[in-house]
Amino acid sequence: MQLFKYLQSQGIGSRKECLQLIENNGIAINGILYNDTRCTIRPEEIRTLEINGESLVVVPMPYFYILLNKPAGYETSHKPQHYPSVFSLFPNHMRRLSMQAVGRLDADTTGVLLITNDGGFNHRQTSPKCKIPKLYRVTLKHAAGKTLCATLKNGVLLRDENEIVTAADATLESSHTLMLTITEGKYHQVKRMIAAAGNRVEQLHRCKFGNQTTENLPEGSWKFIFM
Repeated sequence: MQLFKYLQSQGIGSRKECLQLIENNGIAINGILYNDTRCTIRPEEIRTLEINGESLVVVPMPYFYILLNKPAGYETSHKPQHYPSVFSLFPNHMRRLSMQAVGRLDADTTGVLLITNDGGFNHRQTSPKCKIPKLYRVTLKHAAGKTLCATLKNGVLLRDENEIVTAADATLESSHTLMLTITEGKYHQVKRMIAAAGNRVEQLHRCKFGNQTTENLPEGSWKFIFM
């Protein structure tokens, strides 16, 4: 692959900007300086990338998958309206890449958020037909008992919906803490399900998406994962 095209794929800049960086001795790969605009490289062999002496995150190719431990106060959008975008948590060059969140988390919701540039993967993970489980820890406003869990597993009718929505599982850790598993991803689904069951969500944290968890990943941090 031509070096300037690789740099473009990393979000470094335009074709012209990448060529200028190469010509001006601004690119070092695996500790080796490159200044030939015609040179080619093997993306799979790249371990380190430096631009004008600054080390940058090397983004896997052609597809990448990211696990983010989303903090509260961030919108899952490239064009946020009220809070910063979750994409602002990534380095500058990565923000130029074409990447999308796999589903959304509300600004006040924390936990597992997957991000990718693989549209097929995104569709499979969010399609109701695939029934990917998502586990949430729900902090309830009102004390609850086993009746709430039974109601959620038997199904509730969401406002403005014409079909019953059921939880794959629902268990109480305490009177105000519910562990809820769903396999769909409707708009504000967890909050609407809890409301339909006669309670209210005070805090919401996604503990697990499929097999992915934020264990040992600090809030606001992220890492590349293999899918």
